[in-house]
Amino acid sequence: MFHGIFRGGFSVALAAFLIAFVLSGDSLAGTLKKEDIQRRFGVPYEVQDKLADVPAWPITSSLEKEVGPVAYVFESIDIAPLPGFEGSPMNFLISVDRKGNFMDVEVLQQREPVFTFRDLGGLGDAPLRDFIAQYAGKSLNQPFVIALDAARNHTGLARQAAGHATLDGIAKATTSVRIVNQTVLTSALAVARARLGFAEHRENRVPATPVPEVIDRLSFVELLEQGMVGHLKMSNADIEQRFAGTDGAQADPEALAAPGAAFVDLYVAYLNAPTIGRALLGDEQYEAMMARNFDHRQLWWIGSAGRFRQVGDDFTPGTQSPYVALSQGGGFVDFRDQGYESVEVIGAPVLDESRVFGVGHDAGVDPGSALEIVLTVTRAKGMVLPTLSHQKIKLDYRPPSRLFIYPPTPLPEWLLAWQSRWVDIAVIGFSLLLLAIVLARPRWVSIKPQRLRLFRLGFLAYTLIFLGWHAQGQLSIVQVTGAVKSLAGGHGLSSYLYDPVSLVLIGFTLISFVAWGRGTFCGWLCPFGALQEFVGDLARLLRLPRLSLPAALVRQLEKLRYVILAILIASAAFAPTLGENLNEVEPFKTSITVVFDRGWPFVAYALVLLLAGALYYKFFCRFICPLGGVMSLGGKLRQWGWLTRRRECGQPCQRCKSACRYDAIEPSGEIRYDHCFQCLDCVGIYHDPNRCVPIMLFDKKGVRLEPRNS
Repeated sequence: MFHGIFRGGFSVALAAFLIAFVLSGDSLAGTLKKEDIQRRFGVPYEVQDKLADVPAWPITSSLEKEVGPVAYVFESIDIAPLPGFEGSPMNFLISVDRKGNFMDVEVLQQREPVFTFRDLGGLGDAPLRDFIAQYAGKSLNQPFVIALDAARNHTGLARQAAGHATLDGIAKATTSVRIVNQTVLTSALAVARARLGFAEHRENRVPATPVPEVIDRLSFVELLEQGMVGHLKMSNADIEQRFAGTDGAQADPEALAAPGAAFVDLYVAYLNAPTIGRALLGDEQYEAMMARNFDHRQLWWIGSAGRFRQVGDDFTPGTQSPYVALSQGGGFVDFRDQGYESVEVIGAPVLDESRVFGVGHDAGVDPGSALEIVLTVTRAKGMVLPTLSHQKIKLDYRPPSRLFIYPPTPLPEWLLAWQSRWVDIAVIGFSLLLLAIVLARPRWVSIKPQRLRLFRLGFLAYTLIFLGWHAQGQLSIVQVTGAVKSLAGGHGLSSYLYDPVSLVLIGFTLISFVAWGRGTFCGWLCPFGALQEFVGDLARLLRLPRLSLPAALVRQLEKLRYVILAILIASAAFAPTLGENLNEVEPFKTSITVVFDRGWPFVAYALVLLLAGALYYKFFCRFICPLGGVMSLGGKLRQWGWLTRRRECGQPCQRCKSACRYDAIEPSGEIRYDHCFQCLDCVGIYHDPNRCVPIMLFDKKGVRLEPRNS
């Protein structure tokens, strides 16, 4: 009966893999309606229809109808459906104001295993909600850095990242948190580029700093010629052309009367660069200004002549001008007057206004990159209730690069994840190298039973404690089903780059498939497998009974893991939510990821499996583990029969078969590599003249025994 039920399990698993790779995933799209957004905002805000060019809702205010949208709201899954750790994209409702500042980020959907409800074994979603709450008020112009305990770390990364938006990370969820950050920033920047004028993607890096010494002593004219002073001149006719076709057209009698007269003759310069600042202000005035700049603001000199005024008659010094702004990458910053009503500039033409404006050092502005000084020109049509029209005039400004010290090219997010875990990766790399050497030349370590026992127990202790509980390196069926869901949805596997420990183990395991088969991972690198082995050893010390099953039944039960694997892969492709629940057939999250800090049903299930393993050796690994099914399939890539056999093995000698706790040796002496856990016991017996029966029998006769490959 078992043969009828489980026949073809291997084929079913292979078929499920093939089906998953060619499936088209369900379309990923947001679920909220315009009414849902309106309920969240309320008056005086009004939600407009979703845009056609970018899936976002513009938000207007009844108090500022003339300024257009004051914010944009969107679901991240509509723009950046980046797959999470388990393969499904997370979805956030994100709102940014018209200056590119985050207003709010709300979790709509997430299926990250680490953020499941606490009674189901995860951390719960509270840490995730606390994490995304940190975006509020931060600007897209700021580089974002994730650090553990950033709010309290006053001596480490938080202090070093001045000018960054530092987010306090979540322990045990570093991979998921980086994917969250990438999702939020990618989707927000897409909207900012489409609607807020963000022209290009700005890498997350520390701004350039000015060279501290004077490079050249230049005159005002030379500064102008070399681009150290920016210049823009527009006549009344130029401005009239800007207003053509609007309510402001023909609304300025003075401009119509003198079209050739200058409306604005504008100059701008970055003063913090000594080559520019000292040339414009002179040494004495420059040093006095920098001494007064105790909060290290970035300072720009703006001089103008013509009809345009930088500030109005009711302007309060030290505040923002309603007519002059600084923009970089499409985002505007807090650009404040510094209280210098008339700055004397050496060699400058006659000016009507000469002021200094500044931004905070933490505003994310890079003075060594292109930026814009934006002037707002307003015209009024009508006398009683005039209609206001606005036009923006932009002066592009970028000082020469030789005046700045530029930071190194920033590393991509995934490489930062690797950099932050270099110690763990180095330790794991060394351990994998050691294991590869031992497996490539196993005779020395295996020929002495005590030596092999000590090495194996030591390595398994490392696998359980360091690789599993510390480094969170337990490979799982979740990574397989997550890959299926990502590929089926057309998202690729780039999210795996954010989990360096798992990726290193996956890479080594793939190589081991070719060299040794499935046993390298299952026998040496699986933390839960190591835990089972220790429980089995404890059971022997306690003299618990060791159960046995008929060989025919064992052969049928061994196919069960392929059937489970096929079900999980099919569920991942066809019914992702069901698949997430079915993945709990693995006790890995309970025993390794959260170290039994779960609800009692999950803990009970894991303990039952460990007890079963105590009574029947490696019960879960041999009969249930879907990841073990994947490993056995991968083991089909094995190129060599590396476990040598003799003609006498199995005919008649059964010494190795009786010692094999995995039943991986046939009565004929052949090795069943799909079921071998690579414990090396049979290798030691084969080479030990005191344990190998054929050697002991034929040694006295002087007969040379020839090896044969399995």
